[in-house]
Amino acid sequence: MAKTIKLIAEDGSSIEFLDDVIGSGAMKDVYFSTDKSYVVGFFRVPQDANALDRLHNITGIYREKIFNQDGGAYWEDLFCWPTKIVKWGDKVGIVCPSYKKHFFFESGNFKGKEKEGKWFASAKLRNKFLPASEKGTWLHHFQMCIRIARAVKRLHAAGLAHSDLSYKNVLVDPSSGRAAIIDIDGLVVPGKYPPDVVGTPDFIAPEVLQTRSLPLQSPQKSLPSIKTDRHALAVLIYMYLLYRHPLRGGKVNHVDTAKDEEISMGEKALFIENPTDRSNLPKVDQLDKSELPQGDVTKMPYTICGPYLKDLFDRAFIVGLHNPEKRPTADEWEHALIKTTDLMQPCQNPQCEAKWFVFDNSTSPCCPFCGRQYKGILPVLNFYCSSRKGGSYLPENYRLMVYDKQSLYMWHVNRFVSANEKTKAEDKVPVADFHFFNNEWILINRKLDSLIDTDANRKIGIGEYVALTDGKKILLSQNDGGRLIVVQLVKN
Repeated sequence: MAKTIKLIAEDGSSIEFLDDVIGSGAMKDVYFSTDKSYVVGFFRVPQDANALDRLHNITGIYREKIFNQDGGAYWEDLFCWPTKIVKWGDKVGIVCPSYKKHFFFESGNFKGKEKEGKWFASAKLRNKFLPASEKGTWLHHFQMCIRIARAVKRLHAAGLAHSDLSYKNVLVDPSSGRAAIIDIDGLVVPGKYPPDVVGTPDFIAPEVLQTRSLPLQSPQKSLPSIKTDRHALAVLIYMYLLYRHPLRGGKVNHVDTAKDEEISMGEKALFIENPTDRSNLPKVDQLDKSELPQGDVTKMPYTICGPYLKDLFDRAFIVGLHNPEKRPTADEWEHALIKTTDLMQPCQNPQCEAKWFVFDNSTSPCCPFCGRQYKGILPVLNFYCSSRKGGSYLPENYRLMVYDKQSLYMWHVNRFVSANEKTKAEDKVPVADFHFFNNEWILINRKLDSLIDTDANRKIGIGEYVALTDGKKILLSQNDGGRLIVVQLVKN
């Protein structure tokens, strides 16, 4: 049996852990506490004064600014944040909460192992090794990405960069849509705490690879920062939704493998779905069967993710690939992902693995994963917001797809309410719901005090319903920021 080590952390609290390494990363050896509620990771090399100062700030002021504020408890599910510093002889260590139970495989060949993100970001790994019960639905993958984008947004808002965002440093649970960012101890603060590493292959920004050989003091050298985090975040989202890498295609830039890697992911990095340069298109005949169909971009193009994400992928991998200033922010990703979930429809094929797909704005919606065409009447709600002058409503470029028993929330009703970490508890309660009843779609009012059928000039009281007919105009709220919806019926 492993020996129990008892130490006093720098904050004066008692730390007890078992002298048995449960895992080793690039920089630390990790040990379980005696009750397994936390882990202690000890750095294998001495930490200099600057590194110690960073650790003190990470466990101190940076942590306090995020967790000791109103709503701070929310972030405990999105980060595995170091809480204390401890010393064991000449070794420096940090104390972190243990990973939540849902971040471990519950079935299959990897039962009991951590759900490292790589298993869910690669078609080959998903298709060959994971049972269906662990893969989650496509909607769950969107929910994972929302949480990752939200966590990165919070770091960046505090002026911090993770510096090594990758599927190795993000735990995910596709069966529930949850995610958490780990390895926080390497946070970068520009001008104060330089990065310890340049990143993980697949996620290193092109400008970092391109200037890697330059001296550290060179003004042309690019180091991990918020801008390089944005590249890594875009890669993560692309891979979690499409199960392939956005830059690894069929183009070879050098006969030497190592040199080709450096060039193809750096100076000459090219989006595999770039519409004006198809030279890096994946060569389907060179792909393993387990990489299909996801690896075939002609059958599963990135446009299946919907218009909002298509625009951001273009900015990340075309406009901003070699121009860091143009990359989408984490906040933009969060908003686009949330709006895209409002475009999603449950697939009518019970055997479909993805279970959900994004409405493609066509008159014949079809699930891209299983090929099942939607049959029936599909309501599309187009949102309009009141103009500043009042009396008129302007289109918002925002839609909501309707499905049976779907709920309507305050962030749909009022444009000043957002679905994010600041959403009030009362705004998380459904205010209306949709049903297919007696061969027609209806909206039942549950809590709205000013729901109006503007065509009939009739107030829809609580408990009453209004039919969703083609062209129907419904005012969701008369309050400031209240939206008007115009119904569009797609029949197939």
